[in-house]
Amino acid sequence: MSIARVTEVISSSTKSFEDAIQQGVERASKTLKNVQGAWVQDQKCTVENGKIAEYRVTLKITFVLED
Repeated sequence: MSIARVTEVISSSTKSFEDAIQQGVERASKTLKNVQGAWVQDQKCTVENGKIAEYRVTLKITFVLED
């Protein structure tokens, strides 16, 4: 039997939502072992002078705990 834990990560990118997700998963994987998945809970962006300045995502990262 395995036990999983979920942690919340907020990530941002100036390129796209997809890049923000990728950055968040990559960074979480450096600290957390056994990352199994990510769920995008929220997406938002900041606007400056009528243009998107930054894409932000809130991720729920799932990882399996070791025995």
